[in-house]
Amino acid sequence: MTSATHWTVPPDHPAFAGHFPGTPILPGVLLLDIALHAIAAATGFALAPCEISSVKFLSPARPGDELLIQHTVLASGTIRFDIVAGMRKIASGSIVAKSTG
Repeated sequence: MTSATHWTVPPDHPAFAGHFPGTPILPGVLLLDIALHAIAAATGFALAPCEISSVKFLSPARPGDELLIQHTVLASGTIRFDIVAGMRKIASGSIVAKSTG
């Protein structure tokens, strides 16, 4: 299953106050949180028991960027994701579901 979600970085996001004054970028942890929520909403999977097995941050997300969060669920259950802004790849990675028992 492949899906995509659009999200616009709010120009007034509170994270920009300290990250970084004069050159604001969205912190990676927030990008991951947004991606996880988008993937959970699109797939219906509970991603709380998961492992982010890999992630690469390739370009900063800035105020007003229109992000496209694309993900694919592989046959193994691994979820590959990419976050892009136009032609710029912001981040990519993979998530592995963990059993709760």
